[in-house]
Amino acid sequence: MAKKGQKFKKYSEELKQEILEKYHSGQPASLLSKKYGVPEGTISTWNYQLRYPKTSHKRGRPKEPRDYKERYELLKKFQAFLKLEHERK
Repeated sequence: MAKKGQKFKKYSEELKQEILEKYHSGQPASLLSKKYGVPEGTISTWNYQLRYPKTSHKRGRPKEPRDYKERYELLKKFQAFLKLEHERK
């Protein structure tokens, strides 16, 4: 677990891609770790992040822009539909 004030080493995207390509071609993480000086845990974290992209924290939904006017119009139509269904009964 990270400690308060701990600084993490930054790696370039090119290096990450190169390491992940070799990792996916079958080279073990331990060998790549020694060759590039990157911890094995970091390589497995990159692999996990590649396989499972980040989502928002609310119920695992991907973040999407909010268009309040469009949502408001949909809600009005839905309420009108419910009102008509209620009157039919």
